[in-house]
Amino acid sequence: LPSAVLLKDMKLMDVKLGQLGSWLAMRDFTPGGIMGAIRRGHSRYYNKYINVRKGGLGGLSMVLAGYIVLSYMWSYSHIKHDRRRKYH
Repeated sequence: LPSAVLLKDMKLMDVKLGQLGSWLAMRDFTPGGIMGAIRRGHSRYYNKYINVRKGGLGGLSMVLAGYIVLSYMWSYSHIKHDRRRKYH
């Protein structure tokens, strides 16, 4: 039973490379649309990794890894500047 799914209802992983431009053109890039996408992503993440019956460290370790990567990116210019400094 193949059902035809509209391009605007497809998930990003199901979109072919040739359809990517038109799929992106159908997205809602208004502040409300972006906040809705963030809210849906947070809800999906929370329900998959945090709000589970038998929880593990997977969800929390991903948050920690994301924080480490972001903090490294924020302080990269300072780290790069210190790397070339001579201490003698």
